Order: sequence, then C-alpha cells, then structure tokens
Amino acid sequence: MGSEPPSSVRLDKWLWAARFYKTRAIAKEMINGGKVHYNGQRAKSSKQAEVNAIIRLRQGHDDREVVIKQLSEQRHKAAIAQTLYEETSESIAKRATYAEARRLNVLNNPAPDTKPDKKQRRQLIRFKES
Repeated sequence: MGSEPPSSVRLDKWLWAARFYKTRAIAKEMINGGKVHYNGQRAKSSKQAEVNAIIRLRQGHDDREVVIKQLSEQRHKAAIAQTLYEETSESIAKRATYAEARRLNVLNNPAPDTKPDKKQRRQLIRFKES
C-alpha cells in the first residue's frame, strides 16, 4: 500500500481492490444490478466509500456483510486485501449454515445414474399433466 491512504475511493474501485470481484466492470455491474447495498441502501458505482460503512454484497450463492476498515485504490495481494474489511460474525454464521444446507441437499438428492427411457418419460409427462 502507499504511504498515505486515500481519503475517498469509488465503491466499485474499493470492491475491486478488496478482491470481491475480478474486474471493476464486474463490480460496477453488480452494484448497478442491485447486488450491493451500502449502509442498507442501493448505491451507485460512483458512491464514495467511507471507513466503517457496512456493505452487503452477493457472491455466487453467498451473501456477505462486511465493514470497511481501510480504503485502497490499488489491488494488492489477497492477504493485504483482507485487511481492508472485516466480515460480521452474523454474516460468517449465515454463510456457514447455508453452505451446510447446500452440501446436505446435494447428498440427499443425488442425480439419477441413467436417463429415463421412453416409457418412463411418458409416465413422467402423464404425472406432470395430472
């Protein structure tokens, strides 16, 4: 990081620097798509990020809630990027329970070994129509 941290950073630039998204374009797309909330409200990508602000964002299947601890305009190593924010304990617990639920669902509902034959497909169609 530089000798002096910046006083303000665009939200899309901070999300990119904190390594939540691979590119600024993806970060901007997520913000404009309503997947990122800044202090409980939808924000624009040009919103100035502030220290101690709460950001809720969606990454794949997971929702994260993080508090901004430092500002940065540059993308650094993952170890340094993790010092820019702190994930809330509620967010960590919620992600763990959802991950466990997804894991159990995969184990309880395995995919069939073979495709249904013609007779079985007809039976499925009849069953769905009734």
